[in-house]
Amino acid sequence: MPDPAPGNDANGNRAYGHKPFKRSRSHFADRITADGRDGWPVAAGRYRLVISRACPWASRAVISRRLLGLEDALSMAIADPIQDDRSWRFTLDPGDRDPVLGIRFLSEAYDARETGYPGGVSVPAIVDIPSGQLVTNDFQQITLDFATEWTAFHRPGAPDLYPQAHRAEIDEVMTGVYQDVNNGVYRAGFASSQDEYDVAFDGLFRRLDLLSERLTDRRYLVGDTLTEADIRLFTTLVRFDPVYHGHFKCNRFKLAEDPVLWAYAKDLFQTPGFGDTVDFHHIKEHYYRVHSGINPTGIVPLGPDLSGWLTPHHREELGGRPFGDGTPPGPVRAGEEVPVSGRP
Repeated sequence: MPDPAPGNDANGNRAYGHKPFKRSRSHFADRITADGRDGWPVAAGRYRLVISRACPWASRAVISRRLLGLEDALSMAIADPIQDDRSWRFTLDPGDRDPVLGIRFLSEAYDARETGYPGGVSVPAIVDIPSGQLVTNDFQQITLDFATEWTAFHRPGAPDLYPQAHRAEIDEVMTGVYQDVNNGVYRAGFASSQDEYDVAFDGLFRRLDLLSERLTDRRYLVGDTLTEADIRLFTTLVRFDPVYHGHFKCNRFKLAEDPVLWAYAKDLFQTPGFGDTVDFHHIKEHYYRVHSGINPTGIVPLGPDLSGWLTPHHREELGGRPFGDGTPPGPVRAGEEVPVSGRP
C-alpha cells in the first residue's frame, strides 16, 4: 500500500494524524513489457504479484488480473492485513512464508533489489521469482501494463480495459479520481490540521458530487464498457462506508446515502471480477489496527451491515456492455477465494 508510511514501521503508523500526509512516489518504476525494454520481459510463470486485500491500490491489480485472466501467467501472494515494523508479512501461509518466494516479509524482496533501501515497503509489488528481487511497485502503471503489455496471456474474451480510442478521456477521469478521491480520503484521514482536513474533505465530496452527476445517465465512467477508470474508483468506493466514512472522517454522507454512487458501486460489486476479490474483514482489520495514530485503541467496529451490497441496483437499465465484445471471467481460482468472514 503506497500510503501509510508507506506503511510499515510502527512509529510511522503512530505518526498518522500528527504530521502532514504526503504520498510517496513509487521508487521502483521498472516496467514489465512485451519487448522487455527495461530488462523485464513479459513471461508466464516468471513473476509473482504480491498484494494485500486491504489495500485499494493492490486491489486494482487483483481485479485487473482476474478480469484479464492472467492467473496462469502471473501467480499471486496474499499478505496478512496486519503489518509490523518488518513490513507486509506472509503469516497467512504455512510456516509464515510465501510458498513460492520462500520469504517471510516482502521487505526481503526489496532488500534483494536494493540493500538498505530507505523507503517504505508497499503493495502491489511484482517480484522476479528466479532472483527473488522486486521488479516494480509502481501502483499507477502496473494495471495499465496488465491491459496493454500482457495481452499475449489474456484469456479468450478478456475485456479491453484501456481502449485506445478512449485513453485520453480515461486518463482525464482517472486524474481527478486519483487526486480527490483515491488520495483525497487519505489526505482527510491523516490530516494534521483543521485547514488541511477541510481542503481534502471539500475536494473529496466536490469530486464525488461530480462523479454522481456523471454516472446518473451512464452505466460506466467512460464509454459503455468497464475500463481502468471504473476499477480505480471502485476500490475506494467499496471501502468508503466500512473505513473512510468513520475512520478517515469522510462523513458528509455515506456511500449508501448517494443513490447513484451506491447503485454504481453495487453494480460493479456484483460483476464477476470485482466483488469476488473484496475481503471486508481484511480491509477493516488493516485500517483500524494498523493506523494507531488515529485509532490508538485498535478497536475494530462490527459494522456496517454489508448485506446491501447484494441487493438489486437496476443499473442494467442504462444499457452498457460490461465486457464489451468479451465475456465475464470464470470462477475464482482455487485457493484465491475470499473467506466467508470477508464477504457480505
